[in-house]
This record gives sequence, C-alpha cells and structure tokens, in this order.
Amino acid sequence: MTRLLSTTFASRRPRTPLAHIATTLLLVLCAPGPTMAQAARFEIDPEHLSVGFLVSHLGYADVLGMFRAGKGSYRYDEKTGELSDVRIEIETASVFTNHRKRDDHLKGPDFLNSKEFPQMVFTAASAARGNDGVFQIVGTLELLGRSQPLTLQARVNKIGRYELGTFSKPYVMGVSARGSFPRSPYGMTYGVENGWVGDDVSLIVEFEARRQ
Repeated sequence: MTRLLSTTFASRRPRTPLAHIATTLLLVLCAPGPTMAQAARFEIDPEHLSVGFLVSHLGYADVLGMFRAGKGSYRYDEKTGELSDVRIEIETASVFTNHRKRDDHLKGPDFLNSKEFPQMVFTAASAARGNDGVFQIVGTLELLGRSQPLTLQARVNKIGRYELGTFSKPYVMGVSARGSFPRSPYGMTYGVENGWVGDDVSLIVEFEARRQ
C-alpha cells in the first residue's frame, strides 16, 4: 500500500525544469512572428492628374502643352518611405497646346504618331526617399515603340484623409514630380537639326492618388 501511494505521488510530481524549458522553447518557435508591413496600393485619380511639358520653339520661347487623359498606380509604404510598382499611362492623342493645327501635327507621324502608338508608359520598379525628402524615381519611358531611361524627381506634398466629400473620406496622397528627356532617341527628330523644335522635353507631373 505504501509503495502504491509512493508510486502514485511520484507520477504527479511537476515536470523537471529542463522539460519546462524545452516546452517553452517549442511554443516560442511555433508562435507566428510579427507581420511585415505591406505597402499600400494607390491609384491615381484621373480627374486630378496633370501631365505638362515644355519644349523650345525656334529658341524664342517654350511651348507649354499637356496631356489631358491618363491613369496610373503604385505602391507606397508610409513607414519605410519605399515606393514600388510605379506605372503611369498617358493617352498620346490627348495632347493639347491650345493650338488646333499644332495639336494635329503633334498627333501625327512627325511626333507622337498617336494612331500607331496610342499610349506612352512610364514604369519604375522601386524608389527610395532621400534625406531631402525627394524621391529619385529611376524608371523607363516607352514612347513610339522604344524604351529609354527616365528619372523623375518627386515629392509627397500631403497625405491623409480627404477633407472634401460628404459620404466618403478617401485616404489621398498628393505628389509633384519633375523630369526631362531628349526626344530624338525615340526617333522623334522633326525640327531638331534646324533648331525649329527643341530636343529636350521638360515634364511637369501633378496628381492626387487614392489608397485602395
């Protein structure tokens, strides 16, 4: 009887410290780790997208034009300041310089050739914000069936809940970007040699984008 009680009591003794440590380690290893932050996807609002350009005309002054139709999206991580998956598509036939004859010429084969190439597309895999708060977005511009490098300098103006609107308050990011590129590497050489139309094209990009 004494031996039976002793055996029963022994079976109810707490586990040794070594067994307890092993169990704790097993639980820690099996526990899920911290969730990595996910970059949010933003879509550019077409109604708040402005893509302008400046090109020299005979050396007297720059012609200011714009494209009136486009769309785009990207991913942005507010915590890390990392930008990725940038894509902006512009409808070339939407070019506008406030001069109908010139606009028709720009849409034609000498320049944008909009019928054959209805879009020009800027893409960039990733970009990081510098210490000055400016993003150097090193990407590629596809135009007239050719792809050439293009770097945009972009700054986030404001990000937060939109103040306007009655029912919804979307999370909006406002951006200003600038860049420039020569058009001749795309085969767009009209007026370059004789100096009628400048080769360098300065870009002005302003938009508001909504977090999805």
